[in-house]
Amino acid sequence: MTIMAVQAQRFREFRMPDVGEGLTEAEILKWYVGVGDTVTDGQVICEVETAKAAVELPIPFDGVVSEIRFDEGTTVDVGTPIIVVDAGGDDAPGDGVGAADAAGAQPTPAGAEPAPAGVEPPPAAQPAPERKAVLVGYGVAPSSTTRRPRKQKAAEPVNGQAVPAPPVEAPGPAAPAAAPAEVPVPGAQRPLAKPPVRKLAKELGIDLATVVPTGEHGEVTREDIRAAAAPPARLPLPEAEEAAGIAASGARETRVPIKGVRKATAQAMVASAFTAPHVTEFVTFDITRSMKLVQELKSDPAFAGLKVSPLLLVARALLVAIRRNPEINAAWDDANQEIVRKSYVNLGIAAATPRGLVVPNIKDAHDKTLPELASALGELVATAREGRTSPAAMQGGTVTITNVGVFGVDTGTPILNPGESAILAFGAVKLQPWVHKGKVKARHVTTLALSFDHRLVDGELGSKVLGDVAAVLEQPKRLLTWS
Repeated sequence: MTIMAVQAQRFREFRMPDVGEGLTEAEILKWYVGVGDTVTDGQVICEVETAKAAVELPIPFDGVVSEIRFDEGTTVDVGTPIIVVDAGGDDAPGDGVGAADAAGAQPTPAGAEPAPAGVEPPPAAQPAPERKAVLVGYGVAPSSTTRRPRKQKAAEPVNGQAVPAPPVEAPGPAAPAAAPAEVPVPGAQRPLAKPPVRKLAKELGIDLATVVPTGEHGEVTREDIRAAAAPPARLPLPEAEEAAGIAASGARETRVPIKGVRKATAQAMVASAFTAPHVTEFVTFDITRSMKLVQELKSDPAFAGLKVSPLLLVARALLVAIRRNPEINAAWDDANQEIVRKSYVNLGIAAATPRGLVVPNIKDAHDKTLPELASALGELVATAREGRTSPAAMQGGTVTITNVGVFGVDTGTPILNPGESAILAFGAVKLQPWVHKGKVKARHVTTLALSFDHRLVDGELGSKVLGDVAAVLEQPKRLLTWS
């Protein structure tokens, strides 16, 4: 039982966690470690994609990786062990048992050899079957036998007394003994780099081993990766790579599994479309003054280093409209048959990413100044495009903006984000003939579309909100007079 306890304590499994609220599975996108690598508490070992976002997983203990249970691209249920780590034995008695265990991990007779050297001869006869049962239970017999000689090989040159043990195992793993000796070398020479840097290197097709590190502690930085890349603009998107692969293969059809963010988006949109009665209204107006204000703000010292775009003013105009019509900022609670009105605004911004549509939100957007809103908006968009949006950033939204204008689209009929009562679509801004002060002139014109849940938002309320947003953008001074 002592050796059983040591084994159970020695080998630790890390299970797929629920990185969101109620998620049941996640796909392993990338492993950052391999068998034989040393890991430490808090080190990121892999990147997984849930139904909401791509998330990096840190391991909560130290040790040496003895087994990786699933390959990249595999979808794993929450709670399933994905990696096994040899945490080692630090106690004095444990060291004796650990040595015997290392020597006899594969053959039982090897356990008899260290038994005389150990302090407990009687247990040495019984442990063999127990150790075997533990390893079978973990399902790591094959990989542990390849890893065990590696640890013993490292101890062999140090201890002259350990020389007899390897010859006993030499008949079986004589050939593998040389291979494991090489495994630690790649691990030891593994370039130092943070997970986001590794991800950038992968996307740019850069081998970290070929990059000269300039970090303070000898690590590879983002700048090193970009300097090693050809033009940084050639960052590939998974969908573009896939399309290129299909064209090159000459296939007439291809089937792509529905999973991850795209699967969650599809389920949410279907549920929203068929549970909430959607109504969409449109308004076309002159946004020229707001476009001029955008140019002025870009040169304002208060916005130094921040991205100022028409979307920023649209977001502020919507916040003003919600302040004037707070009933729009609500949710329909069907289970309790209640309308939940919210005194805060978590402003969602729909972002298209290579993995699908995500809608992170700016928490308490109603309390932010215009520069603060610009900073939060820029960070939100950048994080989404890099695929680093956390599940928490996409929870708790109250109202959403989708900017279809960036694709040159005039307008659309957006579907509500589940749990919200309104979504505003911002169309393309175009120079068009427009009657201004009694004369036809070329003016910047755009169209807004507001979809709302007709169960709690009637036509009057929806029209007031949409009209207020357009009025603010048509006459930006209302940002002051209506605030």
